[in-house]
Amino acid sequence: MIILKTPAEIEIMAEASRVVAEVLEIVRKEVRSGISTDELDRLAEKEIRARGAIPAFKGYRNYPKTLCASVNEQVVHGIPSGRKLKDGDIIGLDLGAIVGGFYGDSAVTVAVGRVPEKIATLVRVTEESLYLGIEQAVVGNRLTDISHAVQRHIESAGYSVVTEFVGHGIGRHLHEEPQVPNYGKPGQGPRLQSGMVLAIEPMVNMGGSAIRVLEDRWTAVTADGSLSAHFEHTIAIQPSGPARILSRRVAGEI
Repeated sequence: MIILKTPAEIEIMAEASRVVAEVLEIVRKEVRSGISTDELDRLAEKEIRARGAIPAFKGYRNYPKTLCASVNEQVVHGIPSGRKLKDGDIIGLDLGAIVGGFYGDSAVTVAVGRVPEKIATLVRVTEESLYLGIEQAVVGNRLTDISHAVQRHIESAGYSVVTEFVGHGIGRHLHEEPQVPNYGKPGQGPRLQSGMVLAIEPMVNMGGSAIRVLEDRWTAVTADGSLSAHFEHTIAIQPSGPARILSRRVAGEI
């Protein structure tokens, strides 16, 4: 069942999302050659707790860390470890926080040092697809209008959409209805309503769409070893006009 949020609830979610946005930006700035993903995780947890919030992922279905740190061919849910980043890597940073019993969730993919243009393009196209999806998150549209906008942009650039993982509703639970696929024909699914809060999150592979999950039962990697990028925002659908990006990281976002 889709749960619509009241304006007061959306403001609490905006605070949880603001914490996520601030901490993601702090962690992003620390991404460099030689730092370990565990160091980034410890920083993320410290900064979340310093803001009076609770890490959303730590302990969720027994996930052991605060941050999901997915490097190169890792699509999502990479578990931080002693692995050190090196120039030319890309890393997906996915983070959630709880404030007042409500969740915020966001992700960004960051290049480590200089990367080849084809890798930078993968990251750019993935982020662009997120905002194209958000543009469709308006009252009266259908859910798959978001999905189709994402898929069309990704596939027009020659990349593949991950189909095993999707975006989701969010609120008092990290994952709520509806699921928000990154693929599909337009004009299908529930009609979008004011008060819906969604986590839209394109996951894009440079090669094929197939993935597999490692023995840790969390880390998803591309089946063909190609690179993958991931971006995510928590958004609230407004009574009129464009969606509000609750987890916006920089001035100028909607």
